[in-house]
Amino acid sequence: MEVATFWDDPKEAKKVIDESNKLKFWTESFSKISSDLDNLKELFPEAYELEDQQLIDELSNELSLCDKHLSELEIKKMFSGELDDKSCYLSINAGAGGTEACDWVAMLSRMYQRWSSKKGWKLETIDRVEGEVAGIKNITFKLDGTFAYGYSKSEKGVHRLVRISPFDSSGKRHTSFASVDIVPCIEDDIEIEVRPDEIRVDTFRASGAGGQHVNVTDSAVRMTHIPSGIVVSCQKERSQIQNRETCLKMLKSKLYEQQVMEREAALKEIGGEKKEIAWGSQIRNYVFQPYTMVKDTRTKYEEGNVQAVMDGEIDDFVEAYLKEFG
Repeated sequence: MEVATFWDDPKEAKKVIDESNKLKFWTESFSKISSDLDNLKELFPEAYELEDQQLIDELSNELSLCDKHLSELEIKKMFSGELDDKSCYLSINAGAGGTEACDWVAMLSRMYQRWSSKKGWKLETIDRVEGEVAGIKNITFKLDGTFAYGYSKSEKGVHRLVRISPFDSSGKRHTSFASVDIVPCIEDDIEIEVRPDEIRVDTFRASGAGGQHVNVTDSAVRMTHIPSGIVVSCQKERSQIQNRETCLKMLKSKLYEQQVMEREAALKEIGGEKKEIAWGSQIRNYVFQPYTMVKDTRTKYEEGNVQAVMDGEIDDFVEAYLKEFG
């Protein structure tokens, strides 16, 4: 008689492998930093004894790199949430401000693309709707990488831009808003029931930049979950069936995130958690004129180099958030 093992169940096998990979990540990362520090500890006295300034500078740079890696590891240790280690969907939607708001979405889109590239994540555009005059009305990315949701959740909320609008010939300052939503990508082994009678599916023609049709069939899909009012859409594939499958995955991810957030909120209430985050509120101000400043309204962290931030240098904002709310 054959004895069944957990390897006979692909889901259980995947769980064991994932857990093993997580443990491997922590042990290998810590061992590498520890080994590098031991080597530097031995080499520094020799470099000073030889008065080799070039070697001293090189070792100092390596020490700074070790410090950076250790800080990154400390940040990752804060990812204790059920969803933190997952990939995620990042959506940006234009708010008040018309064409200026659509241009702001395009600017944020570029910022997050550069940020994800610096992180070494794979980025895929799931859905994109162009603005009527310029910019982007809304866009959805899939960020595929380790702890993508854990890092990105700090960006969820309303982002406010203050600048002299290039679309206003009078040179007046304008204020524009865009909302960012972050949803974890759930695995197929997580059971989320969505009944067919609870969803409405609309199809439309996919379009690219400048309003040019990608194809002449109604391949793009918009899916509405009637009980919750959640709406997701996808037009990246030429096949309507594939776009429906992606929409259903995104919808299940949003519903699962809701369940997890409700559980965590209940636990925080029981535990007397003091910190509270209002996801729908304004989280960050980006001021281009009359001075330059990016300031997070939750952590009060600020950065004067606006261009660096718009080029994807947002890790300091993310880490300040994680240290306070993580």
